[in-house]
Amino acid sequence: MEEFYFYTEGLSVGYHGVPLIKNIELRLRKGEILTLIGPNGAGKTTILKSIIKQLEPVGGAAYLDGREIGLLTGKELSEKLSVVLTERVRPELMTCRDVVATGRYPYTGRFGVLSREDHRIVNESMELVHISELSERDFSKTSDGQKQRVMLARAICQEPDIIVLDEPTSFLDIKYKLEFLSIIQEMSKERRLSVIMSLHELDLAERISDKIACVKGDRIDRFGTPEKIFTEGYIPRLYQMTAGSYDELTGSLELEAAKGKPEAFVLAGCGSGTPVYRRLQREGIPFATGILWENDLDYPSARALAAEVISVKPFSRMDEAAVKRAEELIDACGQVICAMKPEEAGEFAEGLQRLYQYAGARGKIRQNL
Repeated sequence: MEEFYFYTEGLSVGYHGVPLIKNIELRLRKGEILTLIGPNGAGKTTILKSIIKQLEPVGGAAYLDGREIGLLTGKELSEKLSVVLTERVRPELMTCRDVVATGRYPYTGRFGVLSREDHRIVNESMELVHISELSERDFSKTSDGQKQRVMLARAICQEPDIIVLDEPTSFLDIKYKLEFLSIIQEMSKERRLSVIMSLHELDLAERISDKIACVKGDRIDRFGTPEKIFTEGYIPRLYQMTAGSYDELTGSLELEAAKGKPEAFVLAGCGSGTPVYRRLQREGIPFATGILWENDLDYPSARALAAEVISVKPFSRMDEAAVKRAEELIDACGQVICAMKPEEAGEFAEGLQRLYQYAGARGKIRQNL
């Protein structure tokens, strides 16, 4: 076990002695990022709270740097591990800088007096998460997103070896989500900071994580690299999806397709069709589309939203059978929406030019939406 900075052995977590999740086996090296994913209420937060000693494990144990976490003193744990939870903190009459500075308390001694070095670390931590301009602002009067970044700065200020975060991006817009996770990733690589967190955003979890643990029912259903987790069909099963679709390769999440026979045919490719497909879905118009290569940017959304997709294998010619089937669908549809420029189709995509001419001769062409 020496190679793992954090690991669990037979860890079971729950409440009042009743296990919610049993036999949790997690492994994390220094500088790695581990993300917990799974449905709401699956127990991700319970696992995190058990790791940081907010909850007593029902069985087994978690280990940090070779020592059982449950046996570490509060000071020992605070010098190795820091925490950012979703629970809103409400400090009275404290500036953002005051809140960040509390991260130095494990090092300041009984009276909590900050040294010059402590002040330097506070400043550096605030700069790192881009909140220096909030230094003198009343913490209680900042936005949720600003509060989250202040709490991250506080955790960084603690100079831990491992940081635990529960849904850290929940209150952040897309700009700050990416900034926040970029900071985490940079610190994991440059400072060998180990990270354990839970995330709802699957696309972000897939991109940032070295390891992923999938919480399902009373167990960790899968544990491994993103490449082992995001395999075709697994995520819908994990979340027990009953509507819409999720494509593991692209991270594309789509609503349910419009029901019925195709009323429109979409000529598309190279990503030009996806916005059209989604517009038709919103308007409740069933459609067919093609001819697409099965590695085309439009293919995942087409497969999820179209009543029928005419496709061919990647980089192969658009054969006569595919063209004929597309012509049949064009005849049956009231309109043909051209989302791309057929004249730019290459030698292997001459079938698109034929379909454009075929639809044009029948007066069905409509240039995009």
